[in-house]
Amino acid sequence: MLVSVRNGFYMKKGQAMATDYDAPRKRDEEENEDSIEELQARRAESSGSSEVEQDENEAAESFELPGADLSNEELSVRVLPRQDDEFTCSVCFLVHHRSQLAYEEDGQPVCTDCAI
Repeated sequence: MLVSVRNGFYMKKGQAMATDYDAPRKRDEEENEDSIEELQARRAESSGSSEVEQDENEAAESFELPGADLSNEELSVRVLPRQDDEFTCSVCFLVHHRSQLAYEEDGQPVCTDCAI
């Protein structure tokens, strides 16, 4: 006795439909979601772009640009001399710990970052 049709298959009463494990599965939530194209089209239609531009302009005003006049600023930084277990790389001129020493070339130390 034929009772219903599911996905093009006739089902008898009480018969379970075989599951195709190779077929991609969609949850109910995914079936109701809009496609990317639809979302992009809605975004383009909306007039929210001017709000974003205003927010960006307000944020940009709070930042100081490089090269600003800092002559009135007083900076105090404590500089420590190079320690006995440190060296200055002859390539990048940064001070590294001895564990970062790759090799010495003509008596000049080279760090592991510059040795690559």
